[in-house]
Amino acid sequence: MKQRTYKLVLVISLLILSILACDFSATTANIAEAFMAKDYDGTQPSTAFAQDETFYCVVDLANAPDDTTVKAVWIAVEANGVDPNFLIEETEITSGSNSLHFELSNDNLWPTGKYKVELYLNGELDRTLEFEVQ
Repeated sequence: MKQRTYKLVLVISLLILSILACDFSATTANIAEAFMAKDYDGTQPSTAFAQDETFYCVVDLANAPDDTTVKAVWIAVEANGVDPNFLIEETEITSGSNSLHFELSNDNLWPTGKYKVELYLNGELDRTLEFEVQ
């Protein structure tokens, strides 16, 4: 009976060591909330913007270690005079901060139409926020 217990402990120990030896990374980081706003701090949430406004996207992280990456991909979905699904810009922030702020401005007027920002958490699409320019 003792030898059987010894073998079981040995097998379990080897299994645990092999798992720990792998380059394994698990995170509980998540986007708790994300929204568009007319201001940097997000005190004016909105999904409709004027042609001369800056777009702000506020992302609140939860359980995020310092190496958490969030990428914002800004796309003109259907805007006047612009090819459909035109990629405007990509911005990536690496942080463990609770609140991240992305912004997109234009020296000219934004074409009226539909836009979106895709938010990627550690390389995986987490959510898409749709908005429009009127």
